[in-house]
Amino acid sequence: MKNAQKGFTLIELMIVVAIIAILAAIAIPQYQTYVVRSQVTRVVGETGDMKVAVEDCLNAGATTFGSPASCVDTSTSSDLLSGNNGHPTVGSWGQTATITGTFGNHANSALNGGSIVWTRNASGGWTCSAPGVVAKYAPASCPSAAAASGG
Repeated sequence: MKNAQKGFTLIELMIVVAIIAILAAIAIPQYQTYVVRSQVTRVVGETGDMKVAVEDCLNAGATTFGSPASCVDTSTSSDLLSGNNGHPTVGSWGQTATITGTFGNHANSALNGGSIVWTRNASGGWTCSAPGVVAKYAPASCPSAAAASGG
């Protein structure tokens, strides 16, 4: 009577486990980078939405953000932004206004100390920068200071 082999041998199972471990060692860091990059992109969009409110206020002749009463913050609260109840803040005012969103709360710890800054020039154009954000996480449309300086 012949005994047919049933199941896997120990070496076959060890090979499968080794292959899975190698794939996980590659995939987990890539996934973490993806998550951080997506958070930066999300905050770029959330702070960028504030440009419409700033432009509307400037066109209405507002001398400060929030005055007149029709000149209000129309942004939604974000769990990735710290301070100002999760809203971006409008810094300098006038033809060269700035909008800043500082990472905090539920943002990845790799973004601590970083922010997204939109700066308006006198001709009405906006530029984005990401001071304090590691260059590999910043999108091309909003470079970090390190990426802008070639670092």
